[in-house]
Amino acid sequence: MLHAGLDLSRKRLDVCLIDQAGEVVGRLAAPPDVDGLRGLVGRVAPRGEPVRGVIESMTGARFVHDTLERLGWEVLIADAQKVKGLAPLACKTDKIDAQVLAVLSHRDLVPEIWLPDPRVRREREQARFRLHLVKHKSSLKCRIHATMITFGYPCPVTDLFGVAGRELLDRLEVPQPWRSTIDASLELIDDLERRIAEINRELKAGGADHPYVPLLLTTPGIGWVLAFTIAAEIGDINRFASPMKLWAIPACARACTSPATKTAAVR
Repeated sequence: MLHAGLDLSRKRLDVCLIDQAGEVVGRLAAPPDVDGLRGLVGRVAPRGEPVRGVIESMTGARFVHDTLERLGWEVLIADAQKVKGLAPLACKTDKIDAQVLAVLSHRDLVPEIWLPDPRVRREREQARFRLHLVKHKSSLKCRIHATMITFGYPCPVTDLFGVAGRELLDRLEVPQPWRSTIDASLELIDDLERRIAEINRELKAGGADHPYVPLLLTTPGIGWVLAFTIAAEIGDINRFASPMKLWAIPACARACTSPATKTAAVR
């Protein structure tokens, strides 16, 4: 078996090859696109020799992983921080980074991360994009409230963006460009609400049979949208050895249970 360390940058993929004896047998580079990766596979193992590649976790690593695995390689994604902990002084250039990864593969010391399957990736993308849109909508609402305060207008209605609130905003006398800002913000809020509602329908349809959602719904303050979001971030719960390991998932996932996110999730 060949061990391939893969160091990815914006325009190239540096590769270091180590054989089963631990000797460096090749260094090469390829464009990190489909054609470049296909050509790389042909150059590295033209006779079908098994190859295990290792790439650090970063933007674009999943594409390289999926493409090379479809082309017959075994590919591991390594935790970037743990790799630097194992070789803090070695990682100086792209070529050296690639060699470090190849050596870790040869010695079976790759700090591999769990890679969600395509279904979980789709669920995460839907839930995360919904949260992204909700945050944008909340930001626009805050901007309108701030404009009213700036020009000394109180907010006498409970919901500034309900029927009575919209009528108040239509009558609001503020100079340009603040008037245009309010009008444009309201249009964007309406568009965001339509898109969020569409995603809500998709999430509800897709999460109807999710095994974790019913249990999460028993938690006070968690509705079905937030329950689906948390379930998507967890993925396969069996990958966690203990509750503390589950709590150690990235902060972006833990943020789903923060009070601010709970409030935004139901807006």
